Amino acid sequence: MVSLPLRQRFRGIDTREAMLFEGPEGWTEFSPFREYSDAEASAWLAAAIDFGWSPSPELHRDTVRVNATLPVVPPDEVAGVLARFPGCRTVKIKVADPSQVLDDDVARVREARAVLGPEGRIRVDANGAWTVDEAEHAIHALAGFDLEYVEQPCATVDELADIRGRVKYMGVPIAADESVRKASDPLAVARARAADLLVIKAQPLGGISAALTIIDEAGLPVVVSSALDTSVGISMGLHLAAATRQLDFDCGLATTALLAADVTDEPLLPEGGSMPVRRVTPSTALLERNAASADRIEWWEERVRRCLALL
Repeated sequence: MVSLPLRQRFRGIDTREAMLFEGPEGWTEFSPFREYSDAEASAWLAAAIDFGWSPSPELHRDTVRVNATLPVVPPDEVAGVLARFPGCRTVKIKVADPSQVLDDDVARVREARAVLGPEGRIRVDANGAWTVDEAEHAIHALAGFDLEYVEQPCATVDELADIRGRVKYMGVPIAADESVRKASDPLAVARARAADLLVIKAQPLGGISAALTIIDEAGLPVVVSSALDTSVGISMGLHLAAATRQLDFDCGLATTALLAADVTDEPLLPEGGSMPVRRVTPSTALLERNAASADRIEWWEERVRRCLALL
């Protein structure tokens, strides 16, 4: 059980907690965010068991192109953050943070475009924070920066379908994330034609096998992404990306660059815009150095017991 500091605040947290297990297939990770219910977190435990105890499916590539992730930072920090993602031609930019206004988002996106140049790819992620009207206004304000897509601009499937219809003439695709991984029916967004592509994460969807089934049944292009995992969890995401037959978009699997510490001496980090598909073995010294406090370990062990009971 580890507690890893972040380089800067992200998703409202300063440290990332994760529980690691070693199964017969190798090391695996259970790291749902603290606020998630046991019912939601149990899917993450199923994913950990799947990766640690089940052989990997057929892999179609041994490296995966990845994107940079830009947290909510002022424009003068953009270049420094993107420098941690060497060779990445794509950046996902967090927008719609409650502490900021649209002008702040525009300034951050403008600076990212300046750093990447005209050939770089920019996608923005609102985490469902906008209303439909707010999303339409924001997409108009940001469209001039040549957006690759807008991720989860609104919270519900109906709202996604509405905003997709409103901005279709602008040629800005809509991606669904929370409407897949947090939904009781992850295929509802595809059936409703509410998105042009899906963001797929291994842990929230119950593991690689479950995620591949969703990809096959949805019939939409996908971006394989992560949830601020350690290198062990990122390895799971990379194996999912490698097992996905059609992978047209750079994947959101380089988030270890946002961590100030990791669990291995050979962390999975981007080089030349790509990452290798491999298993990760944690370092005993780093596990000890970054061990969580006794009360947090007890909290997580109890959480595992509750989630296992649900499975």
